[in-house]
Amino acid sequence: MVFGLAWNFLRDWATAEELAQDVFLHLHQKIEELESPEHVKFWLRRVTSHRCIDESRRRKLRPGIGIHEVPEPSSKQSTRDPMLAANLQRLIGALPPRSRAVMLLRYQEDLEPAEIAATLGLPVSTVKSQLHRSLAVLRGKLERKSQEVHS
Repeated sequence: MVFGLAWNFLRDWATAEELAQDVFLHLHQKIEELESPEHVKFWLRRVTSHRCIDESRRRKLRPGIGIHEVPEPSSKQSTRDPMLAANLQRLIGALPPRSRAVMLLRYQEDLEPAEIAATLGLPVSTVKSQLHRSLAVLRGKLERKSQEVHS
């Protein structure tokens, strides 16, 4: 979960691995303070999301090209549209860090808005409005891209 969230947020394997290791080291240091398995899961999502946002902000200061731009070889057949998936990943990656975190927690981690709000320390109404706005932005960009292709 931690690595998957970091990788989908950052789209960089090595950075996601480092971030996940850092989160688990921090967990090891704080494990006595966590009360239950649910609390650990909540804590991991929260810390991972915040670390991803921080890393995203640092990247703006030092942009670069990473191996994440090279597609991974795949041997399994997929019924999903790889072009659409690639476009969605690129568009989600272009969202502001907090909106990207909200989208990944909602659609990758399948959390409800209230859980996302608790994880990120935001009001539920803010989470809902960010989801709504982000989906509208993604739909608009996909529609424009589709019109460009069909023109």
